Amino acid sequence: MPPLLRHSLDYFLRGLLMGGADIIPGVSGGTIALIVGVYERLIAAISHLVSFGLGVVRFDGEAALDAWRTVDWRLLLPLGGGIVTALLVGARFIPGLMARYPMHMQGLFLGLVAASLFIPWQRMARVTLPFVGIAVGAAVAAFFLTGLPQLQVSQPGLLRVFGSAAVAICAMILPGVSGAFLLEVLGIYTPTLEAVNTQQWTYIAVFIAGAGAGLGLFSKILDALLRHYHDATMAALIGLIAGALRALWPYTTTDGTLQWPASGDPIGSVLALGLLGFAAVAALVWWGTRRQRQVPSSIT
Repeated sequence: MPPLLRHSLDYFLRGLLMGGADIIPGVSGGTIALIVGVYERLIAAISHLVSFGLGVVRFDGEAALDAWRTVDWRLLLPLGGGIVTALLVGARFIPGLMARYPMHMQGLFLGLVAASLFIPWQRMARVTLPFVGIAVGAAVAAFFLTGLPQLQVSQPGLLRVFGSAAVAICAMILPGVSGAFLLEVLGIYTPTLEAVNTQQWTYIAVFIAGAGAGLGLFSKILDALLRHYHDATMAALIGLIAGALRALWPYTTTDGTLQWPASGDPIGSVLALGLLGFAAVAALVWWGTRRQRQVPSSIT
Protein backbone atom coordinates (compact mmCIF):
# COMPACT_ATOMS: atom_id res chain seq x y z
CA MET A 1 0.00 0.00 0.00
CA PRO A 2 1.40 3.45 -0.92
CA PRO A 3 2.57 5.43 2.15
CA LEU A 4 0.13 8.32 1.51
CA LEU A 5 -2.84 5.95 1.30
CA ARG A 6 -1.68 4.04 4.38
CA HIS A 7 -1.35 7.22 6.43
CA SER A 8 -4.72 8.50 5.20
CA LEU A 9 -6.40 5.25 6.21
CA ASP A 10 -4.62 5.38 9.58
CA TYR A 11 -5.88 8.92 10.26
CA PHE A 12 -9.38 8.01 9.05
CA LEU A 13 -9.52 5.18 11.58
CA ARG A 14 -8.31 7.51 14.33
CA GLY A 15 -11.06 9.93 13.28
CA LEU A 16 -13.62 7.14 13.63
CA LEU A 17 -12.54 6.66 17.23
CA MET A 18 -12.74 10.39 17.92
CA GLY A 19 -16.16 10.79 16.30
CA GLY A 20 -17.50 7.79 18.17
CA ALA A 21 -16.31 9.31 21.44
CA ASP A 22 -17.74 12.75 20.66
CA ILE A 23 -21.26 11.37 20.40
CA ILE A 24 -21.13 9.66 23.80
CA PRO A 25 -22.08 11.82 26.81
CA GLY A 26 -19.16 11.69 29.24
CA VAL A 27 -16.44 10.73 26.73
CA SER A 28 -14.33 13.43 25.07
CA GLY A 29 -13.09 13.27 21.50
CA GLY A 30 -10.12 15.31 22.69
CA THR A 31 -9.23 12.48 25.06
CA ILE A 32 -9.24 10.04 22.14
CA ALA A 33 -7.09 12.47 20.11
CA LEU A 34 -4.54 12.29 22.91
CA ILE A 35 -4.80 8.50 23.05
CA VAL A 36 -4.20 8.07 19.30
CA GLY A 37 -1.38 10.63 19.24
CA VAL A 38 -2.74 13.47 17.09
CA TYR A 39 -3.87 16.04 19.67
CA GLU A 40 -1.23 18.76 19.29
CA ARG A 41 -1.15 18.40 15.49
CA LEU A 42 -4.93 18.60 15.31
CA ILE A 43 -5.12 21.78 17.39
CA ALA A 44 -2.35 23.40 15.31
CA ALA A 45 -4.08 22.40 12.05
CA ILE A 46 -7.41 23.84 13.19
CA SER A 47 -5.68 27.04 14.32
CA HIS A 48 -4.02 27.47 10.91
CA LEU A 49 -7.35 26.81 9.19
CA VAL A 50 -8.95 29.54 11.31
CA SER A 51 -6.11 31.90 10.33
CA PHE A 52 -6.90 31.18 6.69
CA GLY A 53 -10.55 32.04 7.28
CA LEU A 54 -9.61 35.29 9.03
CA GLY A 55 -7.35 36.22 6.12
CA VAL A 56 -10.21 35.67 3.68
CA VAL A 57 -12.61 37.76 5.79
CA ARG A 58 -10.06 40.59 5.97
CA PHE A 59 -9.36 40.35 2.20
CA ASP A 60 -5.72 39.71 3.04
CA GLY A 61 -4.81 37.31 0.25
CA GLU A 62 -1.16 36.91 1.24
CA ALA A 63 -1.98 36.01 4.87
CA ALA A 64 -4.74 33.66 3.74
CA LEU A 65 -2.39 31.90 1.30
CA ASP A 66 0.35 31.55 3.92
CA ALA A 67 -2.12 30.06 6.40
CA TRP A 68 -3.54 27.70 3.74
CA ARG A 69 -0.07 26.34 3.05
CA THR A 70 0.57 25.62 6.73
CA VAL A 71 -2.66 23.67 7.31
CA ASP A 72 -1.84 19.99 7.90
CA TRP A 73 -4.22 18.69 5.24
CA ARG A 74 -2.71 15.18 5.29
CA LEU A 75 -3.98 14.89 8.85
CA LEU A 76 -7.07 17.08 8.78
CA LEU A 77 -8.92 15.68 5.75
CA PRO A 78 -8.86 11.93 6.56
CA LEU A 79 -9.25 12.58 10.29
CA GLY A 80 -12.22 14.85 9.63
CA GLY A 81 -13.73 12.27 7.29
CA GLY A 82 -13.49 9.63 10.01
CA ILE A 83 -15.03 11.93 12.61
CA VAL A 84 -18.00 12.84 10.39
CA THR A 85 -18.54 9.20 9.41
CA ALA A 86 -18.52 8.08 13.04
CA LEU A 87 -20.92 10.88 14.04
CA LEU A 88 -23.42 9.90 11.34
CA VAL A 89 -23.25 6.19 12.12
CA GLY A 90 -22.98 6.62 15.88
CA ALA A 91 -26.05 8.87 15.98
CA ARG A 92 -28.09 5.79 15.00
CA PHE A 93 -26.50 3.11 17.18
CA ILE A 94 -24.61 4.42 20.21
CA PRO A 95 -27.57 6.11 21.99
CA GLY A 96 -29.46 2.80 21.69
CA LEU A 97 -26.62 0.90 23.36
CA MET A 98 -26.43 3.55 26.07
CA ALA A 99 -30.18 3.19 26.66
CA ARG A 100 -30.14 -0.64 26.77
CA TYR A 101 -26.93 -1.17 28.73
CA PRO A 102 -26.24 2.12 30.57
CA MET A 103 -24.18 0.72 33.44
CA HIS A 104 -22.13 -1.59 31.26
CA MET A 105 -21.34 1.15 28.75
CA GLN A 106 -20.48 3.60 31.51
CA GLY A 107 -18.16 1.03 33.06
CA LEU A 108 -16.40 0.49 29.73
CA PHE A 109 -16.00 4.21 29.12
CA LEU A 110 -14.81 4.79 32.69
CA GLY A 111 -11.94 2.37 32.12
CA LEU A 112 -11.11 3.88 28.73
CA VAL A 113 -10.96 7.45 30.01
CA ALA A 114 -9.20 6.61 33.31
CA ALA A 115 -6.32 4.98 31.43
CA SER A 116 -5.97 8.06 29.21
CA LEU A 117 -4.62 9.98 32.23
CA PHE A 118 -1.23 8.46 31.41
CA ILE A 119 -1.06 10.33 28.11
CA PRO A 120 -0.80 13.99 29.17
CA TRP A 121 1.30 12.84 32.14
CA GLN A 122 3.86 11.32 29.75
CA ARG A 123 3.97 14.52 27.68
CA MET A 124 5.03 16.71 30.59
CA ALA A 125 8.74 17.46 30.78
CA ARG A 126 8.62 17.85 34.56
CA VAL A 127 6.08 17.86 37.38
CA THR A 128 6.20 20.79 39.81
CA LEU A 129 4.01 21.96 42.68
CA PRO A 130 2.34 24.72 40.58
CA PHE A 131 1.45 22.16 37.91
CA VAL A 132 -0.07 19.92 40.59
CA GLY A 133 -2.15 22.89 41.74
CA ILE A 134 -3.35 23.50 38.18
CA ALA A 135 -4.34 19.84 37.85
CA VAL A 136 -6.27 19.88 41.13
CA GLY A 137 -8.09 23.10 40.19
CA ALA A 138 -9.04 21.72 36.77
CA ALA A 139 -10.24 18.47 38.37
CA VAL A 140 -12.50 20.36 40.78
CA ALA A 141 -13.93 22.44 37.90
CA ALA A 142 -14.60 19.37 35.75
CA PHE A 143 -16.15 17.50 38.69
CA PHE A 144 -18.52 20.43 39.25
CA LEU A 145 -19.41 20.84 35.57
CA THR A 146 -20.21 17.16 35.08
CA GLY A 147 -22.51 17.30 38.11
CA LEU A 148 -24.70 20.06 36.69
CA PRO A 149 -28.37 19.12 36.30
CA GLN A 150 -29.39 18.32 32.74
CA LEU A 151 -32.11 20.24 30.95
CA GLN A 152 -34.67 18.71 28.61
CA VAL A 153 -35.77 20.81 25.63
CA SER A 154 -37.82 19.17 22.87
CA GLN A 155 -37.71 22.05 20.37
CA PRO A 156 -34.81 24.45 21.09
CA GLY A 157 -34.69 27.81 19.33
CA LEU A 158 -32.05 28.36 16.67
CA LEU A 159 -30.23 30.98 18.77
CA ARG A 160 -29.96 28.44 21.59
CA VAL A 161 -28.72 25.82 19.11
CA PHE A 162 -26.02 28.23 17.86
CA GLY A 163 -24.83 29.15 21.35
CA SER A 164 -24.90 25.58 22.66
CA ALA A 165 -22.92 24.33 19.67
CA ALA A 166 -20.30 27.05 20.18
CA VAL A 167 -19.83 25.98 23.81
CA ALA A 168 -19.94 22.23 23.19
CA ILE A 169 -17.41 22.25 20.35
CA CYS A 170 -14.84 23.76 22.71
CA ALA A 171 -15.36 20.81 25.04
CA MET A 172 -15.07 18.35 22.17
CA ILE A 173 -11.41 19.29 21.64
CA LEU A 174 -10.65 19.42 25.36
CA PRO A 175 -9.66 16.03 26.82
CA GLY A 176 -11.83 15.17 29.79
CA VAL A 177 -14.71 17.50 28.96
CA SER A 178 -17.41 15.82 26.88
CA GLY A 179 -19.08 17.96 24.25
CA ALA A 180 -21.97 15.52 24.05
CA PHE A 181 -22.41 15.75 27.82
CA LEU A 182 -22.51 19.55 27.63
CA LEU A 183 -25.15 19.28 24.91
CA GLU A 184 -27.16 17.21 27.39
CA VAL A 185 -26.62 19.78 30.14
CA LEU A 186 -27.72 22.54 27.73
CA GLY A 187 -30.74 20.50 26.71
CA ILE A 188 -30.12 19.93 23.00
CA TYR A 189 -28.39 16.51 22.84
CA THR A 190 -31.46 14.49 21.86
CA PRO A 191 -32.87 17.15 19.49
CA THR A 192 -29.48 17.32 17.75
CA LEU A 193 -29.36 13.56 17.18
CA GLU A 194 -32.94 13.68 15.90
CA ALA A 195 -32.03 16.54 13.55
CA VAL A 196 -29.15 14.50 12.11
CA ASN A 197 -31.25 11.36 11.72
CA THR A 198 -34.21 13.19 10.15
CA GLN A 199 -32.07 15.57 8.06
CA GLN A 200 -33.35 18.88 9.48
CA TRP A 201 -30.97 20.98 7.39
CA THR A 202 -31.76 24.38 8.94
CA TYR A 203 -31.05 23.04 12.43
CA ILE A 204 -27.89 21.29 11.20
CA ALA A 205 -26.64 24.42 9.40
CA VAL A 206 -27.14 26.61 12.49
CA PHE A 207 -25.42 24.00 14.67
CA ILE A 208 -22.44 23.82 12.29
CA ALA A 209 -22.22 27.63 12.21
CA GLY A 210 -22.19 27.81 16.01
CA ALA A 211 -19.62 25.03 16.23
CA GLY A 212 -17.43 26.78 13.67
CA ALA A 213 -17.59 30.08 15.58
CA GLY A 214 -16.72 28.43 18.89
CA LEU A 215 -13.96 26.30 17.39
CA GLY A 216 -12.45 29.27 15.57
CA LEU A 217 -12.00 31.25 18.78
CA PHE A 218 -11.06 28.45 21.14
CA SER A 219 -8.60 26.64 18.86
CA LYS A 220 -6.42 29.75 18.59
CA ILE A 221 -6.33 30.10 22.38
CA LEU A 222 -5.58 26.42 22.91
CA ASP A 223 -2.89 26.37 20.22
CA ALA A 224 -1.15 29.31 21.90
CA LEU A 225 -1.34 27.59 25.29
CA LEU A 226 0.16 24.38 23.90
CA ARG A 227 3.01 26.29 22.24
CA HIS A 228 3.89 28.63 25.11
CA TYR A 229 2.66 26.82 28.25
CA HIS A 230 2.79 23.18 27.22
CA ASP A 231 3.37 21.53 30.61
CA ALA A 232 0.84 23.75 32.40
CA THR A 233 -1.73 22.92 29.71
CA MET A 234 -1.00 19.20 30.06
CA ALA A 235 -1.44 19.51 33.84
CA ALA A 236 -4.82 21.15 33.29
CA LEU A 237 -5.81 18.36 30.89
CA ILE A 238 -4.90 15.76 33.52
CA GLY A 239 -7.19 17.50 35.98
CA LEU A 240 -10.03 17.83 33.47
CA ILE A 241 -9.90 14.14 32.61
CA ALA A 242 -9.74 13.09 36.28
CA GLY A 243 -12.60 15.34 37.36
CA ALA A 244 -14.79 14.35 34.42
CA LEU A 245 -14.67 10.69 35.47
CA ARG A 246 -17.65 11.59 37.66
CA ALA A 247 -19.87 11.62 34.55
CA LEU A 248 -18.91 8.01 33.80
CA TRP A 249 -19.56 6.46 37.22
CA PRO A 250 -22.04 3.65 36.41
CA TYR A 251 -24.10 3.89 39.61
CA THR A 252 -26.00 7.15 40.06
CA THR A 253 -29.46 8.26 41.09
CA THR A 254 -31.91 9.83 38.65
CA ASP A 255 -30.66 13.31 39.59
CA GLY A 256 -27.01 12.34 38.98
CA THR A 257 -25.96 11.78 42.61
CA LEU A 258 -23.10 9.29 42.94
CA GLN A 259 -23.78 6.13 44.92
CA TRP A 260 -22.52 2.59 45.49
CA PRO A 261 -24.11 -0.29 43.54
CA ALA A 262 -27.62 -1.05 44.74
CA SER A 263 -29.12 -4.51 45.14
CA GLY A 264 -29.58 -6.07 41.72
CA ASP A 265 -27.14 -3.77 39.91
CA PRO A 266 -24.56 -5.56 37.75
CA ILE A 267 -21.12 -5.40 39.32
CA GLY A 268 -18.87 -8.14 37.94
CA SER A 269 -19.68 -7.52 34.27
CA VAL A 270 -19.37 -3.74 34.68
CA LEU A 271 -16.02 -4.16 36.44
CA ALA A 272 -14.81 -6.54 33.73
CA LEU A 273 -15.71 -4.07 30.98
CA GLY A 274 -14.02 -1.26 32.89
CA LEU A 275 -10.83 -3.30 33.23
CA LEU A 276 -11.06 -4.25 29.55
CA GLY A 277 -11.33 -0.59 28.54
CA PHE A 278 -8.44 0.37 30.83
CA ALA A 279 -6.26 -2.42 29.45
CA ALA A 280 -7.06 -1.48 25.85
CA VAL A 281 -6.00 2.14 26.30
CA ALA A 282 -2.97 1.16 28.38
CA ALA A 283 -1.92 -1.12 25.52
CA LEU A 284 -2.38 1.74 23.03
CA VAL A 285 -0.29 4.05 25.23
CA TRP A 286 2.44 1.42 25.52
CA TRP A 287 2.39 0.82 21.76
CA GLY A 288 2.52 4.53 20.98
CA THR A 289 5.42 5.11 23.38
CA ARG A 290 7.36 2.20 21.92
CA ARG A 291 6.68 3.43 18.38
CA GLN A 292 7.96 6.91 19.18
CA ARG A 293 11.14 5.49 20.69
CA GLN A 294 11.75 3.35 17.65
CA VAL A 295 11.17 6.20 15.17
CA PRO A 296 11.91 9.37 17.12
CA SER A 297 12.12 11.64 14.07
CA SER A 298 8.75 10.69 12.58
CA ILE A 299 5.47 12.48 13.27
CA THR A 300 2.52 10.11 13.42
